[in-house]
Amino acid sequence: MTLRKFAGLGALLSLICPGVAMAQEATLDSGDTAWMLTATALVLFMTIPGLALFYGGMVRSKNILSVMMQCFAITGLMSILWMVYGYSLAFDTAGMEAGVTNLNSFVGGLGRAFLSGLTPDSLTGTVPESVFITFQMTFAIITPALIVGAFAERMKFSAMLVFMGVWFTLVYAPIAHMVWGGDGGLMWDWGVLDFAGGTVVHINAGIAGLVACLVLGKRKGYPTTPMAPHNLGLTLVGAAMLWIGWFGFNAGSSLAANGTAGMAMLVTQIATAAAALSWMFAEWMTHGKPSALGIASGVVAGLVAITPAAGTVGPMGALIIGLASGVICFFCATSLKRKLGYDDSLDAFGVHGVGGIVGALLTGVFAAPALGGFGEVENIALQLWIQFKGVLFTVVYTAIVTFVILKVIDVVMGLRVSEEEETVGLDLSLHNERGYNL
Repeated sequence: MTLRKFAGLGALLSLICPGVAMAQEATLDSGDTAWMLTATALVLFMTIPGLALFYGGMVRSKNILSVMMQCFAITGLMSILWMVYGYSLAFDTAGMEAGVTNLNSFVGGLGRAFLSGLTPDSLTGTVPESVFITFQMTFAIITPALIVGAFAERMKFSAMLVFMGVWFTLVYAPIAHMVWGGDGGLMWDWGVLDFAGGTVVHINAGIAGLVACLVLGKRKGYPTTPMAPHNLGLTLVGAAMLWIGWFGFNAGSSLAANGTAGMAMLVTQIATAAAALSWMFAEWMTHGKPSALGIASGVVAGLVAITPAAGTVGPMGALIIGLASGVICFFCATSLKRKLGYDDSLDAFGVHGVGGIVGALLTGVFAAPALGGFGEVENIALQLWIQFKGVLFTVVYTAIVTFVILKVIDVVMGLRVSEEEETVGLDLSLHNERGYNL
């Protein structure tokens, strides 16, 4: 079977599907393994403590622990669900029952549930399958954690846990399978290029966040009551951790210590720096002053946008993607949000949803060798159409399923805290703790 060059994580998935025995034909490479162990730790570092601090500093002081608690609880929950059935739903294509194999286009089987068949000698490409499983687990952790930023300060903790568990099952695992699951996966077969998660992680989380904030409604007092970040120092530290950890996210997605990983690292740095500056200057020209929150948001916007392109674009493509994402995300997180009136608390949609869409579409352009890319893109217009189809499908699927999940949970147990609990703050009302002793 011929694998699509630089198509992301899925490029090696055929080695573990249809089974471990096939994967064991490869030879373990200690250098690749050492790098992937490091990359896996870096991606986990992005959620705890990176995202926890980034989000924690942006909420009001009475809610810092609630946001950080959500990040930690999601880390635990997704780790277990990934082990029990998530990995299998995302990457198993051999375990489908006879007569329902068409489902392989949308979701994997349960043949690898509870990591059945895994041994210390099982390989994915040139690294232990156990390392690949853990690496992918960290992606499954950070994606739902990103959604927290959209509904921060107003969702019940119990409802959040149920929502994340169901969303992971019905949205994350199927989208991961469709994009990265190898031959037979819907978007894989379309030819969608997503090296490290533009659709699977960022568009997925951003759209889910937008739906969640619309279903829950605005925070009490929004937008007339000031709700400024209470500690931008924490947010900047969190953004710095995300920037560093993202090298594991993008360069690690090559699943090897090779030239693709090196180029992914370089273009990640270029795009992120460009987006930080373009957001900063756009804000400076629009509002008269550059802000710390703005440059931190620009950093994340650039990281998001380069993610789907990291394995296929060259330095000049990365520069343009970064510049475009910083400016576009700035206006979507400020002007567009104010105009439409939705309360995306920490701009999960404005940065991750919009940045993911920008990056996914521009991947189809700058992956072309004619424009300095390294992908197998001969017809830019055709690849751009394929990328657009992937974006559109992800947006529609995620929006519909997320909406249904939230509505059902709201009927069964309620989504939102009471007005009194929201006024007191979620730290005290839900966790009986305070972030600060005043």
